[in-house]
Amino acid sequence: MAGRHGPEEVDSAKNLAALFFARAADLGDKPFLWAKRGGTWAPITWREARATVVRLARGLIALGVVPGDRVVIAMENRPEWCISELAILAVGAVAVPAYTTNTAADHQHILDNVRAKAALVSTKKLAAQLLPAVLRSSACEFVVALEPPGTGQQQALAKPVHLWDDVLKQGDAAAAPDDIEARANERARTDTAVIIHTSGTGGAPRGVMLHHGSILRNVAGAWKLLENHIAYDREKFLCFLPLSHAYEHAVGQWVVIAIGAEVYYAEGLDALVGNMAEVKPTIMTAVPRLYEVMHARVAKAMAAMKGFRKTLFLRALAIGTKRYEKKPLTLGERLLDPLLERLVRAKVRGRFGGRLKFFVSGGAALNYEVGIFFTALGVVLLQGYGQTEAGPVISANPVEGMKIHSVGPPLPGVECRIAEDGEILVRGELVMQGYYGDPDTTALVVRDGWLHTGDIGLIDEDGHLVITDRKKDIIVNSGGDNVSPARVEGFLTLQPEIAQAMVYGDKKPHLVAVIVPDPEAAAAWARAHGKAAGAGRDPAALAADPQFQDHISKAVERVNLGLSQTERVRRFVLAKEPFTTENGMMTPSMKIRRHVIRSAYGEALEALYGRR
Repeated sequence: MAGRHGPEEVDSAKNLAALFFARAADLGDKPFLWAKRGGTWAPITWREARATVVRLARGLIALGVVPGDRVVIAMENRPEWCISELAILAVGAVAVPAYTTNTAADHQHILDNVRAKAALVSTKKLAAQLLPAVLRSSACEFVVALEPPGTGQQQALAKPVHLWDDVLKQGDAAAAPDDIEARANERARTDTAVIIHTSGTGGAPRGVMLHHGSILRNVAGAWKLLENHIAYDREKFLCFLPLSHAYEHAVGQWVVIAIGAEVYYAEGLDALVGNMAEVKPTIMTAVPRLYEVMHARVAKAMAAMKGFRKTLFLRALAIGTKRYEKKPLTLGERLLDPLLERLVRAKVRGRFGGRLKFFVSGGAALNYEVGIFFTALGVVLLQGYGQTEAGPVISANPVEGMKIHSVGPPLPGVECRIAEDGEILVRGELVMQGYYGDPDTTALVVRDGWLHTGDIGLIDEDGHLVITDRKKDIIVNSGGDNVSPARVEGFLTLQPEIAQAMVYGDKKPHLVAVIVPDPEAAAAWARAHGKAAGAGRDPAALAADPQFQDHISKAVERVNLGLSQTERVRRFVLAKEPFTTENGMMTPSMKIRRHVIRSAYGEALEALYGRR
């Protein structure tokens, strides 16, 4: 079976829906989609998924959806998310994912931006944000809901809300069973498949139009890169990041379909560690923020160790680091290392289920210290790079020859070059068709077929791409020196006292920052210093406490010792609340929104330059 399937098959696939129907025919009654039901993991087979996709597609056609229509998906990660997109694509329509953290205003921006014909929603909670936007939309004609919305919501809507099961029944009565697969095969690789909105780190989200070929190019390239480590119909993928994000959409939806993997939908961040232990995934993706959190937890557990256990852990870390850096091991280290593999590294891998082949990191820059920490402890962490406008994967590290400081070589079929000003330019089938309804901005970003990424980098002697900064985020101080804020922020957030940070200082004599203290470390400090009960959990109270400010200053001073003069943070303000998606200071993929944070703390940051 394995010999019949590979990257070349994806290269020749007509479109995404056709690829799914081929997989469903091949894998039949094998498990495909897993979700927790009543506390137990329950599967949907490939055959069952295909049948539901066909029923939903026929139901959508009966409701008036035609090729080219845009249909919004407002659901948390679950089997119905996957089935919804497959049905939309099978009809020939365009899927428009929406984040579960969207407000009604966010939904309205998306509905209006793409002039969506319909929307699919899962829970009452999500419907409460979506339905008011649908009511105000002139284009959106109806909603399909997995759960009945609240009575007041539906009455106020004055637009049809069709229940999922009813739409499936409509599909049963609509047409011949094979008409949907035939319809799907009519779509070309150049037809628009999805419109994924950017995360809005620099302003209002833009709708990125990706055709079938863009995503198929991503899938084929990723599979080719990891071909020696991926077994067709043998992998388990734990889906955690939102499928509405281009990164998880490409991997957690389409790479897994291509390789015939089983997909388990994680229950959420709080349940992630338990889910990993239950599922024992072989592949998993995440953003650097999650690895930073895991690094902090493991480091905290290590700090609490005593005696022989702590010695073994530190030795495993030191020897693993030497091996990665290709430094020669002493005879004693070579003899000790197999024991450390069993007593330390195997236990660390066990925290992630014990069968994980590799983690993939993307969505933002991975701190080198975090990468080397996991690598030395035997957890393979492959950093990749991309952006929504490229489908989104541009490059990724292979398992052999992995380099932590790089984002790997460009995927097969991807051209990459560095412009005179250092900007990374990308060309190939993966490049977007453009921003929906915005030809002027499209023309600025894609010129002569080259996608101007806005990222600064270089290509090293091994052909690996190394990202040095975002072009638009580079700070140029009043002395003309360029500073990478992401680099400085990465070092700050490695300190146990600091959870989040944003550096500021364009056209200024030096850097200042907004710092979010780590809540657990802050609570421990408050208890140790006799503060009122709950003070450690009140960021606003701590921000005004001179003793606590001095405590954070010491952490900043430790970081400054390892930085150049131009990179050092001279002063800071303590945030009154964490950066979250709820307050708009963080994207759903856990990247900070600098313009929002600057808006909230701009006056306080500017005031720091007036202090002596």
